[in-house]
Amino acid sequence: MTTNAASTPKARPRSATRRICLAILSIAFLASCSGSDGPPAPAADSPEAAAVAIAADALTPVLITEATAVDTDDPAIWINPDNPAESLILGTDKGGSIYVFDLDGKIIPEKTFTGMGRANNIDVEYGFMLAGEPIDIAVATDRNSNLLRVLRLPEMTPIDNGGIPAFADEPPELQRPMGIALYKRPSDGAVFAVVSRKTGPSGAYLWQYLIEDDGSGQVKATKVRAFGTFSDATSMDEGVAELGEIESVAVDDALGYIYYSDELAGVRKYHADPDAPDANVELAIFATDGFADQREGISIYAINDGTGYILVSDQQGNAFRIFTREGEPGDPHSHRFLKTVAVSTNESDGSEITSTVVDPRFPSGLFVAMSDNQTFHYYSWDDIAGDDLKKAPNGSLPTP
Repeated sequence: MTTNAASTPKARPRSATRRICLAILSIAFLASCSGSDGPPAPAADSPEAAAVAIAADALTPVLITEATAVDTDDPAIWINPDNPAESLILGTDKGGSIYVFDLDGKIIPEKTFTGMGRANNIDVEYGFMLAGEPIDIAVATDRNSNLLRVLRLPEMTPIDNGGIPAFADEPPELQRPMGIALYKRPSDGAVFAVVSRKTGPSGAYLWQYLIEDDGSGQVKATKVRAFGTFSDATSMDEGVAELGEIESVAVDDALGYIYYSDELAGVRKYHADPDAPDANVELAIFATDGFADQREGISIYAINDGTGYILVSDQQGNAFRIFTREGEPGDPHSHRFLKTVAVSTNESDGSEITSTVVDPRFPSGLFVAMSDNQTFHYYSWDDIAGDDLKKAPNGSLPTP
């Protein structure tokens, strides 16, 4: 059951202090420029103060979902193959639930999955073979319980024997799964989960698991590799050094690459196939500058000609920075920065995008981004693309 947003306070994110300080400075400046007859400045910790950080020209979402109970984190999009208009948005809430929304942003109570310790990130894959039949699945991380939860779609029923241990045999402080992305290998249809964690060593920060039928109608996971450079970079918050982390992970199924946010350093790229030559060799690092602080959610807008865009959340900047998906001629690992799009989401963490047309309100694709007021925002790709980015499905530039 959903609790009213105003009735359930949530823990302030670690970057909220920076945001409030910026808001205080902005409010102080505005107050100094106004006369004594002007309206009083809002309190520094009020929603009005937080909104100061949203750019005046920020995109407005097509709609905002109903609020979850505690603290939204990461969305995933399930496309209904029989009727795209009945597609679903799955969204984690750190209170221990996975909410399911329709395309109007309404919560579907009977599909809400509860009872988790702390639901962090979630992803979807299609055509997983279970008991000889292809099904669609969602896999989410439960950070407090150190589990991966696997659910059958669209029913949202668990098929994981109560949860699959993540980072097993590691010390407790090196477990705590956070980010997740699923990869389906084209050559044999094998499905893998790529999982990040709250803390981990450089070179083995992420683990990749093969997800399989265990023969009883449930699934199991087998570790196939550990990989992933981590910068150990720190940032300052009220004079205290804070170590970055790796949370957001995304996979480009069609092109076969993994991307993850080394929050204070950049976005790193690896082969998705664990059996690829030099699978553990970093292919690129980009998005290294221009961010207010942390790099968070990664979303891939795929066009059917192999081109497209990689969107990276500039969390404290309340914006998404957009890079080429396909790289440059002769160098597929050179991801050129194209533009920054300011959004109305605040402190956006997880995000997801599809170029499939699921509704006339999103004629070239749907982008879903978490906002820190217990909601998810739905944006139209047409609004993000503007006049200078391509639109699916044919990859052509919009008509002037």
